[in-house]
Amino acid sequence: MTQELQLEGNSLPLQGIRVLELGSFIAAPFAARLFGDFGAEVIKIEKPQGGDELRDWRKTRGTTSMLFRTIGRNKKSVALDLRSDAGREAVKKIAAQCDVVIENFRPGTLEKWGLGPDVLQELNPDVVMVRISGYGQTGPYKNRAGFGSSAESFAGLRYITGEPDRPAGRAAASMGDTVAGLYGVIGALILMLQKARGLPAGPSQVVDVALYEGVFSLLESLVPDYDAYGMVRKRTGGALPGVVPTGSYLCGDDLEVVIGGNSNSVFVRLMRAIGREDLAEDQTLLATEARGAREEELNGAISAWTGSMPLTEVLDKLDDAGVPAGPVYDAPSIAVDKHYLARDMIQTHEVVIENEPELIRFPGVVPKIPGHEGRVKWVGPELGQHTAEVLQELAGMTADEVAGLGLQEVR
Repeated sequence: MTQELQLEGNSLPLQGIRVLELGSFIAAPFAARLFGDFGAEVIKIEKPQGGDELRDWRKTRGTTSMLFRTIGRNKKSVALDLRSDAGREAVKKIAAQCDVVIENFRPGTLEKWGLGPDVLQELNPDVVMVRISGYGQTGPYKNRAGFGSSAESFAGLRYITGEPDRPAGRAAASMGDTVAGLYGVIGALILMLQKARGLPAGPSQVVDVALYEGVFSLLESLVPDYDAYGMVRKRTGGALPGVVPTGSYLCGDDLEVVIGGNSNSVFVRLMRAIGREDLAEDQTLLATEARGAREEELNGAISAWTGSMPLTEVLDKLDDAGVPAGPVYDAPSIAVDKHYLARDMIQTHEVVIENEPELIRFPGVVPKIPGHEGRVKWVGPELGQHTAEVLQELAGMTADEVAGLGLQEVR
């Protein structure tokens, strides 16, 4: 580890770990953010002109998106051109003092720049490298370009997402990228734990994460169901095939509630809560297949009940009955919900937008570790904000040498 760990009081668990982020967009930056949330020093390398393209995503005013402010939190931004000799040499010096390097370029890109695992691990034998790409570092498709969208399609997720009579849908968030980021962190921590336990290192200190594999791993028995039962899962809207009753139901005030009543005991409680004692006592419905065969009847009974009262009353009655249910929330609802606020999942930070500071609400840190909770020390920094600091402290450059790169004014 780069620094002696001193876990005292509410110290962060990854204090003393240093991470170098060479990625852009979402997958690698999301992984690096998780390290930063729990105390690791994260150094993000960005191209001098424009920086990470995520800075420009989904914004209607100002110069830096809230998406970048969210995913770039707790990081130091260093502007370096990896296509230049000076930029690559600086990165090598930084990597030599890091515990983890995370990247999400197309396979072969780092090698082309002379920054592949063989080079970086020769400079720093203990460094763990996390490599995230569309299709992985091996296999016939390894050189294909890959984003989260194509990964979700290739993995089978898009085929089963949406309404059955419409083209494939998607979640309106980059799920494929964030799942890959999670696996990247898990892989890095596995190798770091192996070393911490004194176990012999394997032949590689490289974590190879394919975007599509992360998504595919979440699809449960998609392929086994095909082999065992000849079942090809298809789009079923808000329902899960064979999992009945579950889904979204309209309430009397035109708001929606999602109810999960698909286990035997919960199903009985749900039927009693909606006043259908006859269905609660029907022993034939204590079988998954039987409920699936009567899905339309069961959903009709639930819909008639939820439609007779407002959402808040529905939620209260289901809570009293011990039935899992939740409102279909939008951003304004989340931002003021008392449970989100009580668990510090909505945090306010000052951000400069159009030259004026504003208070913006950002998501909190997951998971909760009592006594060692993660922290948002700052939101995504300005481009190149920490260039001089990092290059002088870690790359051993003088102030004049940093100035000679012409990067100190990048913002």
